[in-house]
Amino acid sequence: MENDPTDDIRRLGGWLTEAGLELVVARPYTGEELPETLEGYVALIVLGGEQSTYPQPDGSPGAPWFPRLESLLRKAVKAKVPTLGICLGGQLLAQATGGRVELSEAGLEVGAKLVAKRDAAADDVLFGPVPFAPDVVQHHYDEITELPAGAVLMAASPRYPHQAFRIGDCAWGTQFHIETDTAMFADWAAKWEDIDDLIAQVDAVQSDVEEVWRPFAHRFAAVALGQLSPERERRSLPLL
Repeated sequence: MENDPTDDIRRLGGWLTEAGLELVVARPYTGEELPETLEGYVALIVLGGEQSTYPQPDGSPGAPWFPRLESLLRKAVKAKVPTLGICLGGQLLAQATGGRVELSEAGLEVGAKLVAKRDAAADDVLFGPVPFAPDVVQHHYDEITELPAGAVLMAASPRYPHQAFRIGDCAWGTQFHIETDTAMFADWAAKWEDIDDLIAQVDAVQSDVEEVWRPFAHRFAAVALGQLSPERERRSLPLL
């Protein structure tokens, strides 16, 4: 699900298709209607965008399709449809399932950054193999200030404590980007001054991002295709 033409599925799409998924991209910002249900789909991926998830000053949603999209996210969690929300998509997943998203008091987070994996992530089928402090790309003003009840924190950082989480058995959200290449980030940053260093830093971590998040995408595809069970993975861990 593409919320904004400036944030397409980019590298993530290639990683998912090479792992066996067929992509169907919905673009509601063009007027395309979102489906009522996820029948016939094996997974749901919600990408980022410039909008805010919370209502605007006039009471309208951050985008006209957000209420329908949040309904789809709740249905995906309930039906255990493998789901991945990235940046705005992760915020929508959190908000749809009872969390809170607000304008961050810590301000803009942008560029190449590190996040730290939390202890609970060791048991997770997607995040378990991720290294302790992976490289990611950041670009957000809003943040998840409260996770949904029952959510499990997967990754954090000092200024933004909710960097990744799982809700239910197979729905994951990230505050950071894993799909973004240098060209996409440069387009986002074009409105600022003195951006050369930021772009160079993002470019420098591209191979590290791929090394970590390409296998992550492959694991997500395996869950979606029924080749990897997150529930079975967690039950198989020894009790110490």
